[in-house]
Amino acid sequence: MPILPREPELFPEGLFGDPDPAVPPDRAWWVLHTRPRQEKSLARELRERRLGFYLPLLPRRSQLRGRVLTSHVPLFAGYVFLLAEGGDRVAALATGRVVRALEVKDQGGMWRDLRQIHQLMNSGAPITPEDRLSPGMAVEIQSGPLAGLRGKILRSASGRRFVVTVDFIQRGASVELDDFNLVCVDGEPACAPACEG
Repeated sequence: MPILPREPELFPEGLFGDPDPAVPPDRAWWVLHTRPRQEKSLARELRERRLGFYLPLLPRRSQLRGRVLTSHVPLFAGYVFLLAEGGDRVAALATGRVVRALEVKDQGGMWRDLRQIHQLMNSGAPITPEDRLSPGMAVEIQSGPLAGLRGKILRSASGRRFVVTVDFIQRGASVELDDFNLVCVDGEPACAPACEG
């Protein structure tokens, strides 16, 4: 089976470009829990119907008969984020690719979380999916391509990692902590011993 080219991971194109998007009040985020391996097919159908969605995709490199191939896999397997009104949600369910649509009560929090994931994904840094979230020191990055992101610092076998989460699904994405200028969310500078989680 050939590896398909990367598909758009969101619609409309500038979904996260405006910090305060002008979204009609009848549109809201829904979390679509998909059937296994149906995320990209669902996203393709949503785009064809011109329905707002976000499906963060990670590049995955593999080797086949001496050739290095890059595929794009969902960051959060089994989930697609739909920005729609009630009738659009029903249309998404009618595709046969969705197990259930989960209503998001905290729309502002979902916008914030997805915007942060989008910024992290576009930073060019190697991303690691985080399926089991654990407590850590809450910080904000002050400079560089990740400036403005709020997340947690966790200690792992590979070192310290900066984690951004989507609270609604209790999953996240992380990058290795580099020489970022960090401050604790309460406003105090984050020193290494305090932020090791």
